[in-house]
Amino acid sequence: MNTRFAAAAIALAALLVSLLSFTSPAQAAAGLRVGGGKIYEANGSQFIMRGTSHAHTWYPSRTGSFAGIKSLGANTVRVVLSGGRWTPNSASDVSGVITLCRQNRLICVLENHDTTGYGEQSGAYTLDQAVDYWIGLKSVLTGQENHVVINIGNEPYGNNNASAWTAATSNAISRMRAAGFQHMLMVDAPNWGQDWGFVMRDTAATVFAADPQRNTVFSIHMYGVFDTAAEITAYLQAFQTAGLPLVIGEFGDMHSDGDPDEDTIMAQAQARGIGYLGWSWSGNGGGVEYLDQVTDFDATRLTSWGRRLFNGANGIAATAKEATIYGGSSPSPSPSASPSTSPSPSASPSPSTSPSGGPKSCSATYTVTGQWPGGFQADVTVTAGGATISGWTVKWTYADGQAVTQSWNAAITTSGSSVTATNVSYNGGLGAGATTAFGFLGSWNGANGVPSVTCAAA
Repeated sequence: MNTRFAAAAIALAALLVSLLSFTSPAQAAAGLRVGGGKIYEANGSQFIMRGTSHAHTWYPSRTGSFAGIKSLGANTVRVVLSGGRWTPNSASDVSGVITLCRQNRLICVLENHDTTGYGEQSGAYTLDQAVDYWIGLKSVLTGQENHVVINIGNEPYGNNNASAWTAATSNAISRMRAAGFQHMLMVDAPNWGQDWGFVMRDTAATVFAADPQRNTVFSIHMYGVFDTAAEITAYLQAFQTAGLPLVIGEFGDMHSDGDPDEDTIMAQAQARGIGYLGWSWSGNGGGVEYLDQVTDFDATRLTSWGRRLFNGANGIAATAKEATIYGGSSPSPSPSASPSTSPSPSASPSPSTSPSGGPKSCSATYTVTGQWPGGFQADVTVTAGGATISGWTVKWTYADGQAVTQSWNAAITTSGSSVTATNVSYNGGLGAGATTAFGFLGSWNGANGVPSVTCAAA
């Protein structure tokens, strides 16, 4: 690809105008979510992806790669899957991948590689076919919203008819939501992921609006098109100014179409609080073996690219923070980052009182993570006491007439101003000191005070 970025951002003003209605907190139904152009965990902690991709579909026996990737400091792994263009990855296989991610305390970005280069590369699948694949996996994906991001299709358009990306991607998102998926969704750019024609950049507002949950993140792949600092910063700034979420879903330190400026990519990602995922762990072929980060899937045999990605300036080891769902600390954006419109607590957290009279106990903390006229979003973090628990119930009473309108990761019932939240099937069991979280949307009028909460363990 030899097309290069224009100096000025085309149609940026129109993009900004169209995005003004999308800066309130995401109305996602579970797990990882978007708010104000950033990514958050269910407990309100910002999460910034730092990791790499693993070509699982071609190397399904290389399950040790997950531990190797974690050992070098990553907090995320992007996993290559196929629904039929290559040997299909079955539901049981994908369930095993998710287990490996969770065992190794990694956020799992699952991507369907079948769509790569559609319209230009023979055999490429449509985004509709990719959605069919995800629907076939729904039984093993439901309940994993805190741990899994669904990257609907890898590089879903080549350079032919790239303008069709907008409608096809919007339709794919709509179908995923209609099928009941509550996960954060990730969408790759056209032009083999590099968006040199600015289709994704200029129509991102339309695509974002196609998601009723406003829980879609955009992914740009940075290779030869992004070989100067000016091109990189202009592209990142367009999304950040617009308040839309962006991650650098792939990049390398060299490529056949040009030499990416990986130093600027990593420095700018760190300064702006943007996630990045290098390509790729090991097993590259067809003349791009230089993109391997380790030799023969061995974490102790880093290549020059691997050393740069994991151990260099602004690299993974220095900047990655583990997801709090696994007990890691909450990442903080660099002080040099541009001001964010991300949600911030509008009231101080209210700690619960712990029940007495038994070895099983729990506590809960209620935090308002975002508020807008007539509505708000809140999270409740549940922490087990000194013994393992098999279930929990959190209660509170509103004093200001608030009401819960939608919830995730808990079963919530109300009686007048009293609210009761109980665990769901996958988050009731907690080890001693372990935490989980649930969240909800609510309505308010006049005041939105933080109630006192209580937690009872089973």
